[in-house]
Amino acid sequence: MEEDHSSREGNGFEIEDDDDKEHSVSMLREPFLVRNIKNNTSQIAIVGANTCPIESLDYEIADNELFRQDWRSRKKVEIYQYVVLKWTLALLIGLGTGLVGFFNNLAVENIAGFKLLLTNNLMLENKYYQAFATYAGCNVVLAIAAAALCAYVAPAAAGSGIPEVKAYLNGVDAPSILAPATLFVKIFGSIFGVAAGFVVGKEGPMVHTGACIASLLGQGGSRKYHLTWKWLRYFKNDRDRRDLVTCGSAAGVAAAFRAPVGGVLFALEEAASWWRSALLWRTFFTTAVVAVVLRGLIDFCRSGKCGLFGQGGLIMFDVNSRKAFYSTPDLLAVVFLGVIGGVFGSLYNYCVDKVLRTYSLINERGPSFKILLVIVISLLTSCCSYGLPWLSKCIPCPPHLAEKCPTEGRSGNFKNFQCPPNHYNDLASLVFNTNDDAIRNLFTSGSEKEFHLSTLIVFFFAIYCLGIVTYGIAVPSGLFIPVILAGASYGRLIGTMLGPLSNLDAGLCALLGAASFLGGTMRMTVSLCVILLELTNDLLMLPLMMLVLLISKTVADSFNKGIYDQMVRMKGFPYMEAHAEPYMRHLVASDVVSGPLVSFSGIEKVGNLLLALKVTGHNGFPVIDEPPCSDAPELCGLVLRSHLLVLLRGKKFTKQRVKTGSGIMKSFKAHDFAKAGSGKGVKLEDLEITEEEMEMYVDLHPITNTSPYTVVETMSLAKAAVLFRELGLRHLCVVPKTPGRPPIVGILTRHDFTPDHILGLYPHIKPHK
Repeated sequence: MEEDHSSREGNGFEIEDDDDKEHSVSMLREPFLVRNIKNNTSQIAIVGANTCPIESLDYEIADNELFRQDWRSRKKVEIYQYVVLKWTLALLIGLGTGLVGFFNNLAVENIAGFKLLLTNNLMLENKYYQAFATYAGCNVVLAIAAAALCAYVAPAAAGSGIPEVKAYLNGVDAPSILAPATLFVKIFGSIFGVAAGFVVGKEGPMVHTGACIASLLGQGGSRKYHLTWKWLRYFKNDRDRRDLVTCGSAAGVAAAFRAPVGGVLFALEEAASWWRSALLWRTFFTTAVVAVVLRGLIDFCRSGKCGLFGQGGLIMFDVNSRKAFYSTPDLLAVVFLGVIGGVFGSLYNYCVDKVLRTYSLINERGPSFKILLVIVISLLTSCCSYGLPWLSKCIPCPPHLAEKCPTEGRSGNFKNFQCPPNHYNDLASLVFNTNDDAIRNLFTSGSEKEFHLSTLIVFFFAIYCLGIVTYGIAVPSGLFIPVILAGASYGRLIGTMLGPLSNLDAGLCALLGAASFLGGTMRMTVSLCVILLELTNDLLMLPLMMLVLLISKTVADSFNKGIYDQMVRMKGFPYMEAHAEPYMRHLVASDVVSGPLVSFSGIEKVGNLLLALKVTGHNGFPVIDEPPCSDAPELCGLVLRSHLLVLLRGKKFTKQRVKTGSGIMKSFKAHDFAKAGSGKGVKLEDLEITEEEMEMYVDLHPITNTSPYTVVETMSLAKAAVLFRELGLRHLCVVPKTPGRPPIVGILTRHDFTPDHILGLYPHIKPHK
């Protein structure tokens, strides 16, 4: 992969090997260069189905004179406004995500319902070939619609979106991750993809959708659309946007599963890298709003005003009709389910990783190949959904049923398919159905519904394999539903086989099987446990659910990492883990500092600033005060590229090298340097600097962060990595230990902590696996 120079964030930049740029670099001020190690790690990552340049987010407060003046001038009423606005935005995120979640389910149920009704009617007339052609044709049309949106409108919307949101909340930004176009395609692409019968879920896309809604609300206003209300400027920073996106990701889970507490715990356990009690309150409030919105809309739909949307809507698998009685021998079955879930889950992750790498090669060839791959997988899924039920035997309808058998209409547990009257096809009830209804069927009590063992075996292998080959195509796709389906099928299989030997009902075993497979693939425990309990409304299963999740996670961790961790790594995001790698303890901070280091004087020539911005991709530059501004060279602080661009556009230059801080303070306000939303900030091409101005000077002191985080050069790299991650830094200055040396050794960035960079410098170090 070719490196994207515009996204280089630290002090290790790359330039093209032509004579002009070599000459330009030699003219740059590099008085404190200690080492000339270049950081050659990749600056691009896979976002959705496309490769994009990446850069870090600025979570650190730029503690400069302008910021301090703005903070001192804030009145108490403005602080209250800021707090009220934070809660108002949390409310709006909850409302927006709840409405989108409901619309998503409403559209899927109606589109899929119409498709299944049309096919069923043709089958009742014994027009089986026409029925298949109609079924497969509808699926292909819906699949092409989803793929075309992802291929041409917003490639970043393909896939789950959870790895991208997880990377964003860790401090990695890329174009279009949370853009409005991505939101649009995520909503409609997910509707078309799920309605097309793919073995995908809508929970991953809902997490991404919630994050996009939060990001859109947190843009801090827009001059283009005249939304420049004074209050909104408070949110023009990455710290507040990060908190809003965390609320959005939690709201997405709450909307997908009607699990508000599970949504909060998902954000805490899986998505967010930084957490605090104030954020917990706001996230909980957001998910509560989602739950209230969904509840109200579902009550509205019970009157029959929502078309085919009914009990098959927003998923709730109520299995508490059967009490969970279990004895000590039953725990052995639960342990066995946990082990099976861990083994199958780690194998699933391994296969998904290989398939994703293969698909990325196909997707790189262009949009037409993306759509072609989607069509192939759609036809394969249609053939399995329509063809497999023909292998199953017809089962007589159980007597004394509350619901009609065989089922008439779109949804229901007893699909007739090709069976004679008063018989149903158990495999058709699973594969020739919406995913939500299939899960509902698997979770029903064993006394109410019977599945052949062969049916469960065929269904498990079909869903397991289809889930693997479907994930990675250019449609918005979630993993929860396929994993729940596969886990519930082998859980019910084991529950049916145990039969009279166990007190556990087959439906409860299906629930435990789903939990074990979720634990084996995603490696979450607390959030999964609560989500499943909220889904099934069965608190009596809590001890068994905890046990099976812990066992499956422990077994799977001995083979590989969780699915989302694997995908973050495979996509190329420089993710900072909460812990340092063991090999980092053998190195110190100065061992991995890359260069050359470009620094500025406190009062710098405009031409030097412009040249540095042109030939480097750095986003942070150290500012050094030298005599006569100080008695000896000393580190004044750190200035950001974006702030330099705003300052240069203001043209507050002087012909003499003098301090003009007071003039700059009067001409600029702190919000002039606030981060613009979605890449709308000042660009280098926007500057119009004359030859005369190139020889003039500008005072950098008012915009210099005078208290950047620094570490001594002899600090353990492991400690530096933990500090960098916990504080959410973009730049970490490395200063010398002994006096009499230049005031800065270098700057550490996210890419300097990556294994590729460190192990490339020190190949003799063996990383622990």
